Amino acid sequence: MSPTQLSFRYRLEQQEPRLGPGGVTRGASVRQFPASRGIAGVSMRLSPGAMREMHWHANAAEWAYVIDGYCRTTILHPDGGSATDTFGPGDVWYFPRGWGHAIQGIGPGECHFILIFDNGDFSEDHTFSVTDWLSRTPAAVVAQSLGLSAAEVAQLPRSEAYFAQGSVPDGRSFDAAPRRTPELVTAHRYPLLAQQPRRVPGGGTQRTVTVAEFPISTTMAGSLLEIEPGAMRELHWHPNADEWQYYIEGSAEMAVFLAEGQVVTEQFEAGDAGYAPMGAGHYIRNTGSGMLRVLVGFNSGHYQANDLSAWLAANPVDILAANLRVSRETAARLSHRPQFFVSR
Repeated sequence: MSPTQLSFRYRLEQQEPRLGPGGVTRGASVRQFPASRGIAGVSMRLSPGAMREMHWHANAAEWAYVIDGYCRTTILHPDGGSATDTFGPGDVWYFPRGWGHAIQGIGPGECHFILIFDNGDFSEDHTFSVTDWLSRTPAAVVAQSLGLSAAEVAQLPRSEAYFAQGSVPDGRSFDAAPRRTPELVTAHRYPLLAQQPRRVPGGGTQRTVTVAEFPISTTMAGSLLEIEPGAMRELHWHPNADEWQYYIEGSAEMAVFLAEGQVVTEQFEAGDAGYAPMGAGHYIRNTGSGMLRVLVGFNSGHYQANDLSAWLAANPVDILAANLRVSRETAARLSHRPQFFVSR
């Protein structure tokens, strides 16, 4: 398939979901979204008390952003430590590859979050789940390992649960974590929406979290973009990472420049996923009448971007005039300052 035959848009929320007790999930790996070779993504929803069962990922780290609702996570560290955190709208978590974890909705309503993985060949359907493992292990081995009787082992699930429905933890539960984590930042939690944003008047805002702010997130970084009507994230490219997008709100146009005269232009709406390969030039333009909100994930812990306006501003006027075949006066206007967002 040639680059121009690829689509850089995937209608994620329009796909048939996987359903379970209290849970809904839709995923997109490179198998469903062929352009997305370096990153995979999942949209997941959990009802109060429902949980994505205890599991781990052997081939990818997990970076997540909570769109709506509240959830708590538990995670086992390879050194024997563990952590329990609670998350609300705008919070981010990161679990390194191979670390066992679970996610539970804690109410009062549904929790919706986006999972982004630093491997395009990742599939949420192919994870290592505790119920799948135990159900495929000889009962005598399970009994010996867990210290259970044969009768107790017989009550365990006979196959993978994937989703499980539990009770809703609250302040009266002895073993429940607090609904809100007292610390603003923990080892696995970063409150991205609470961050003071980069703001361009008339253009929009950007909030970004990298390994510098969130030290455990060594392989992934993320941004939340809010782009005003008629404005755009200017022409740019990322030299160190692929970009995976989830359109939270609004409508947009995104075009990916693939060199040798090849450009693919796509139209996006809320619930769509987008992708821009490492090094490919692209822009995101708000085509609607309201605010455009886009979650962006990168498969590098460091955020790097080369913006066209900054590149122009770094060159002498005579270079711009000759390269673009414009007058020196026009070139002087092009070289005045970096922009990031461009208003109408």
